[in-house]
Amino acid sequence: MSRSVALRLTDHIDLPPHRGPGGFDHAAVHRGRGRVYVAHTANDAVDVIDSIGHRYLASIERLAGVAGALVSEERDLVFTSNRGDNTVGLFAPEDDAPPVRIPVGVRPNGLAYDPTRDLLFAANVGDPGIAGSCTVSVVDVATRGMVAAIPVPGRTRWTIVDEASRACYVNILDPPQVVVIDIATLRVSRVIPIPAAGPHGLDADAERGRLFCACDAGALVEIDIGSGDIARRADLAGAPDVIFFNPRRRHLYVAIGDPGLIEVFDTVALRRVDAVPTEKGAHTLAFDAASDTVYAFLPETHRAAVYVDPA
Repeated sequence: MSRSVALRLTDHIDLPPHRGPGGFDHAAVHRGRGRVYVAHTANDAVDVIDSIGHRYLASIERLAGVAGALVSEERDLVFTSNRGDNTVGLFAPEDDAPPVRIPVGVRPNGLAYDPTRDLLFAANVGDPGIAGSCTVSVVDVATRGMVAAIPVPGRTRWTIVDEASRACYVNILDPPQVVVIDIATLRVSRVIPIPAAGPHGLDADAERGRLFCACDAGALVEIDIGSGDIARRADLAGAPDVIFFNPRRRHLYVAIGDPGLIEVFDTVALRRVDAVPTEKGAHTLAFDAASDTVYAFLPETHRAAVYVDPA
């Protein structure tokens, strides 16, 4: 009997060849527009994909060292983190004008957005040669200005906003922890120690009040949001990067660049149910919750692989 699969490959989408080092980085889906935006770091650009026709549409150029793209469906905006010039960018999908650039901290990377207060959080990687440069910048999107710079104790990784707990969660590489920022006060309200080296990918199950934290040490950690306690832990096949939680399927997708896999976990049992080969170096994903579709970005062949979760 053949085994059941959690992800089924349905298509590949060709993207522009790399013009320099860096490959692809973080990506996001705009369901209302039928678009996927992916940071093409090697090209200092964001590539735009038609998620309905599965084809490359265009690139938004001159985004120096772009590390990520984030979509706000509520505001019909796309945000970018531009490490090369220490800015975040924002633009409307149908606007031909260049993105608005807003100065933030040193080397912004992970982005999270709170639609209620119209705040964008940029987790800054910082520079080891600049003391105090590991921060989280808070941008008031309406006024297009930075309103806070929140110090954190080490290099940031990924960040998310959980509206249920009214907090922004930021993974810190070392010391391994999740910093919790209260959105109302824009202050660090607590710190959650992580019992594995290198917290990296981060996502939340809002219904169950859980955080999922994927760590470089090959561990997937589940955290109770209310108490901050470590609830469960599972092993990964390698060092992870991006993760996404699918609330309908109760699946967590974990991108592992070496050897090139998407590991799929059943979050009810916190048990691996599939491991899908991608391509060496494919460390980043996008997820469309409306269609249960996962996009993996393949740096060696500069393509997007399209998977559907048929469970």
